[in-house]
Amino acid sequence: MTGEPATGRASWRVTVAMLIVLLLWASAFIAIRGIGDALSPGALALARQAVGAIVLAGYALWRRPPFPRGRGLVLVIVYGLLWFAGYTLALNLAERHLDAGTTAMLVNIAPLLVAVVAGVVLKEGFPRPLMVGIGVAFTGVVLIASGGVGPHSEPIGIALGLIAAALYASGVLVQKVALRTTDALGATWVGCAAGAVALLPFLPQLVGELPDAPPAAVAGAVYLGIFPTAVAFVLWAYVLQRSTAGATASATLAVPAIVVLMSWLLLGELPTMLGLIGGVLCVAGVAWSRRRPRSAVR
Repeated sequence: MTGEPATGRASWRVTVAMLIVLLLWASAFIAIRGIGDALSPGALALARQAVGAIVLAGYALWRRPPFPRGRGLVLVIVYGLLWFAGYTLALNLAERHLDAGTTAMLVNIAPLLVAVVAGVVLKEGFPRPLMVGIGVAFTGVVLIASGGVGPHSEPIGIALGLIAAALYASGVLVQKVALRTTDALGATWVGCAAGAVALLPFLPQLVGELPDAPPAAVAGAVYLGIFPTAVAFVLWAYVLQRSTAGATASATLAVPAIVVLMSWLLLGELPTMLGLIGGVLCVAGVAWSRRRPRSAVR
């Protein structure tokens, strides 16, 4: 597979795959919040990644993708630790202190972080739209931090949400490099397995909590492992392999809006008005940062 932009029928497939990813990842915020205190953050993270790794292993045995090797394998393991383990754990912790919509808004600054790191590490520079976007998004974070959390939220969740965003952005950048030389399915399977292994210290908690967990919470953990993890991450890797990291990450701008709608309909949660304004600014800042400078357009 190549990393060249898709065209024609392939472009249509990429668009459909991205839409499915957005819906599944948005539902993950709701599922995590809905499980509540039934499973602790570490136990839930392990359960999710273990289920995902098992499902991906079965799919990989059927499709038999090439196994990552050499430098590609190292990169896959690193992004597995950053995204499948670190991000999942930080997200679970954040949703103990924030409503689902506010958490999604904070995590959604990850595309902006991707652009900033690409500007420094990949020498892409800092065009004016990027700098304006940074300022707007930072203003949004300040508004959320200064009173934008809802009645179901606590300020400590803001820091955890930003940590989750940083891990998410790091995972995207490392994954993009890894997919230059590895198969999307093979990389996702190995990355998920690496994340599950890293979360094994939470196994005693999981074993102790599962017998007392309500069936709905157990079903939610299984859902998280199958759909937002196994299915969504394979499709995400498929899209990322055919587009740039910045363009792919910017597509997730739609997730907070979907999460807020789902959270209102299913959980009865909404951020405060200040939180909504801050979230809109975060989304607007990221969207503006992805604009191409006029000179580039010409």
